[in-house]
Amino acid sequence: MDVDGGRRVFNRLGPSSSGDNGSYNNNTNKQQKVCFHWRQGKCTRFPCPFLHSELPSAANGKRSNQGFGAEDNYRGDGGLRRSGNYNFSSNSTWGRAQSQQPVSSRAVVKKIEKLCNHWVQGSCKFGDNCKYLHQWSTGDCFSMLTMLEGHQQVVTGIALPLGSDKLYTGSQDETVKVWDCQSGQLTGVVNMGGAVGCMLSEGSWVFVGLTNLVKAWNIQTSTELSLDGPVGQVYSLVVGNDMLFAGTQEGAILAWKFNIATNCFEPAASLKGHTLAVVTLVVGGSRIYSGSMDHSIRVWSLETLQCIQTLPGHTDVVMSVLCWDQFLLSASLDKTVKVWAATETGNLEVTYTHTEEHGILTLCGMLDSEGKPVLFCSCNDSKIRVHDLPSFSERGKILSKKEIRSIQAGPSGLFFTGDGLGQIRVWRWSAEPST
Repeated sequence: MDVDGGRRVFNRLGPSSSGDNGSYNNNTNKQQKVCFHWRQGKCTRFPCPFLHSELPSAANGKRSNQGFGAEDNYRGDGGLRRSGNYNFSSNSTWGRAQSQQPVSSRAVVKKIEKLCNHWVQGSCKFGDNCKYLHQWSTGDCFSMLTMLEGHQQVVTGIALPLGSDKLYTGSQDETVKVWDCQSGQLTGVVNMGGAVGCMLSEGSWVFVGLTNLVKAWNIQTSTELSLDGPVGQVYSLVVGNDMLFAGTQEGAILAWKFNIATNCFEPAASLKGHTLAVVTLVVGGSRIYSGSMDHSIRVWSLETLQCIQTLPGHTDVVMSVLCWDQFLLSASLDKTVKVWAATETGNLEVTYTHTEEHGILTLCGMLDSEGKPVLFCSCNDSKIRVHDLPSFSERGKILSKKEIRSIQAGPSGLFFTGDGLGQIRVWRWSAEPST
């Protein structure tokens, strides 16, 4: 039987009623006819008085009209007879389509690339015969180590401060949680008083983007600072040229410079040009790149803090920008990843466009176990596509119950993902098989 196309079969097969013991013999059904509607794939009678399998041939070449019990279920040629008691186990093969297949191929189930909801809840009864996936990823290049649960809403930031054995995660549930990297246990919860829009670790500093505010903690000195100035939610943070930059809901990019003498961050500039919220920032070389809800990317000089180019290639929100080698990669809800390269004049132009089936929420680049560059594309179908660079050939997928908004590379082949349910998963790159 075609598993996916067999929904009709599931609707018409099941346990027999208490009044029907499934024994179809010559006294109750003398002619043992094959159901005409079953042959057309549309029988809806239950129980059906006619056979839902072809009649076996007798030794004399005539059709046999004997009854079939559960002990006489399969023909010698591999065809499926009607089961008298309808006692179908999870290994049964149902329907006409498989009646002519060899026994060894009947248990093969074509998987649909979607997580099994019952498996996630620990209650799937189909086991290996379930048509949905019983795994959190496809491909053999990485594996999940553990899951950290505690957040109540989408995880919007993951940070690993230098010199710390703690993992910091922020969420729209208005908390930052602190996890012990050795045990995976929750060691602390900080109530932020507002939704966390993003997080960043730079050296011993942890920065948290909030509404109208950026919080800064130094985990070595226990210094805690509040940086005022943003208007609306802070969606993105990046450090460059000894300055902290914050992309805000109003479309401005605010900059602070750290003053060693006073041990504080002082306002340095406000970069204006975007007409809607700045949701992503990255620093590459002597430039800072910003992606916005206004569908554009702006290129700023880190020296002058002036906009030197506007890139209008996307047709929807630019959700993520990433620097790799000599290229700028940008991802958008328009379902594309664009690769930008500098021309002889120094301006950036699109050299390649990669298209996904769904809008892209975030990009993350890292090296695999062999030191090869890979690109993580988190899409709004709750999957991450993992691609080799520069070929964009797919290495595997990471699946989740809700969209994954945060991806963070870690030490020793580890990386972390945070999803819309508030769950953080810890992954490890697998060693490539030797050839």
